[in-house]
Amino acid sequence: MVDDDDLTAREADRLITEFGAEATLHAAMKAQKAIQQKDFARCARWKRILEILADRTAANSAIAKY
Repeated sequence: MVDDDDLTAREADRLITEFGAEATLHAAMKAQKAIQQKDFARCARWKRILEILADRTAANSAIAKY
């Protein structure tokens, strides 16, 4: 069974695959669009995706240092 966290992580992976370094920008634009449409549940999902992307970027930066 796939839960919401798995789906959110998969969406983050898809963005990285499709947009690479610009994945965060695309997720932020999706969150902004959700806010404009007053769809706060969708906005929360995109904000969670942004958190996942930030965590992965930080982890990759730490790995690159060593």
